[in-house]
Amino acid sequence: MAPRPFVQVDVFADRPGAGNPLAVVLDAGGLDEAAMQAIARWTRLPETTFVLPPTRPGASYGIRMFSPKREVPFAGHPSVGTAHVVLEAGLAQPHDGLLVQEGIAGLLPLRVDADGGVRRIAIRTPRSRLVETADARGSRMAEALDWLPPGELPPALMDGGRRWWLAEARDEASLRNARPDWDAIASLAHATESMGVLAFARCQGEDYQVAARALVGGPAVFEDAASGAANATLAAWLALRDALPGRDGRYRVSQGREVGYDARLDMQVDAEGEVWSGGQVVSVVRGTIDWA
Repeated sequence: MAPRPFVQVDVFADRPGAGNPLAVVLDAGGLDEAAMQAIARWTRLPETTFVLPPTRPGASYGIRMFSPKREVPFAGHPSVGTAHVVLEAGLAQPHDGLLVQEGIAGLLPLRVDADGGVRRIAIRTPRSRLVETADARGSRMAEALDWLPPGELPPALMDGGRRWWLAEARDEASLRNARPDWDAIASLAHATESMGVLAFARCQGEDYQVAARALVGGPAVFEDAASGAANATLAAWLALRDALPGRDGRYRVSQGREVGYDARLDMQVDAEGEVWSGGQVVSVVRGTIDWA
């Protein structure tokens, strides 16, 4: 089989090494699900995506995305990163500033903005819904979050295709210095069929308004460098509580410093209540992949 174009990018970053890595396989026609999963396992990156011809009217391209263990219905950083690669390869062009991604989550628009030669891409994420709020000092939350000094808002479980517990910290310093109780986070994730905890804090005097830490409780236990989908559930929760920072529903998130990264995510809740998650993308590796 002929080699396929292969690109590795950093998402939500303005330079290599700062964002969340992603592998993209272009021209993925002919690869079955088992091969895609094997490639994703081999890359050992948070996600690997596969670009396919669109099958539905209005779609710019098709996409399938896989973690090393399973196919993922939707995630923010793979969507934004793949759109960057598709544009760079000339496989699609925006219409009225929009691309349309076709995947398991349906047709999702991506907004493409170029200001001063800097391209930013944002995806309109699936709608999130509130599943549950909890008392930060109640028995279950006290056990799961005793490592995090609580902030103003109560912990909330939001579902945006994947479920995340959202927990506000007292301030940025307490968030960044916190030492997560991974056993407690894993137990909470398992008991509530959630990804884990997105801990966050409001910030002042920085080039961002929110700092966030995405703590995944299973099946693997790790801290994510930058999660567009998790931050989208947070944006929906803040909008629900009339607590959005920034102006006009727009704000910026800092994520990943605690694990050696320095990502920036641009969030927006528009006038219709839709959440957009995006930022810059940097291409780091370009080549081909040979996979029979």
